Amino acid sequence: MDKKDYYEVLGVSKTATDAEIKSAFRRLAKKYHPDVSKEENAAEKFKECQEAYAVLSDPAKRKQYDQFGHAAFTNGAGSGGFGGFSSNFDFGDMSDIFDDILGGLGGFGGFSGFRQSSSRRSSNGPRKGNDVLYKMTIDFEEAVFGTKKEINIDVVDNCPECHGKGGFNSTTCSECRGSGTITQEQRTMFGSFLTKTTCPYCNGTGEVFEKKCNTCKGKGKIKNNKTIEVNIPAGIDTENRLRVAGKGEAGTNGGNPGDLYIEFTVREHEFYERVDDDIYINLPLTIPEAALGCKKEVPTPYGNINLTIPTGTNTNDKLRVKGKGIPNVSTKKKGDLYIVANVIIPDKLTREQKKLIEELKNTNLDNSSEFKKYKKYLNNE
Repeated sequence: MDKKDYYEVLGVSKTATDAEIKSAFRRLAKKYHPDVSKEENAAEKFKECQEAYAVLSDPAKRKQYDQFGHAAFTNGAGSGGFGGFSSNFDFGDMSDIFDDILGGLGGFGGFSGFRQSSSRRSSNGPRKGNDVLYKMTIDFEEAVFGTKKEINIDVVDNCPECHGKGGFNSTTCSECRGSGTITQEQRTMFGSFLTKTTCPYCNGTGEVFEKKCNTCKGKGKIKNNKTIEVNIPAGIDTENRLRVAGKGEAGTNGGNPGDLYIEFTVREHEFYERVDDDIYINLPLTIPEAALGCKKEVPTPYGNINLTIPTGTNTNDKLRVKGKGIPNVSTKKKGDLYIVANVIIPDKLTREQKKLIEELKNTNLDNSSEFKKYKKYLNNE
């Protein structure tokens, strides 16, 4: 059966950069690695990706492949100067990729060529605990001024009975000899390489116990409900996240605890509207107030202010008051307050009001520029 085009296997164009090829392989390796993938034919697809990456990540081999295709690496190609693949193929770069990918998936030690890297991370070394996400809803005013909140969360802590060990009277695991991983050799057309998986006998700790802890059932961790006081800074907005260091899940083998992340939703206010760090309010005005101008008392989150409304104010005209907005959560600089005029036509009029408006109607009120523009186009001028 004909082999697939290597560029097609990785899903990149023939002009792809080295970084794009590496990124594509990293994504596909994470998807198809046999230790983590549940997809059908994952092992076969994984080897296919390996083969494609082995060629396209090597400038010399990629040049040969671009010129001669798969024929550059057939068994007889050596006489033509291509040399084929050697059983001593260097997996060094691929090893770094798999150390990163599988190490990040939790419980997998990584990948290397036949000549292992001495810098491989040990699975039974200290590991930071998982982070915890908590979603919180706060009021508009709490977001403006900041506040303190107490929250209750369930987090995974080290067992207080066995201090996170999982048992008592530990000895070195005889299966992994204390490394926390079991190494298996696999052979491919590129040569031999090793995969490391977490030791199932000691769960990667490198040690076993004479007596299992009854409190945590040997896991070393228990779920614990905690009450945490959180200082919410002024200026928090919807979808902002606040990091509380060290309040996540307990680490493993002496590793630091994870962090707590609080994601906020700010309730909408019935009067104030937030746009970034600015506040907008809708100010209702009567016809005389808008036409003649006036003094208006205007509410703000910081208290009422007296505002001068200029003569001839129209609906949607805006007045700005500096520094009466919301503090920026990073710089602490306050935004502005925008007052948007809304000239209100009364729903009902008294007899006296109707009479006054009738009298006003007979005066020249249509001398503004907007009326003049309207009359110009109305009369086709």
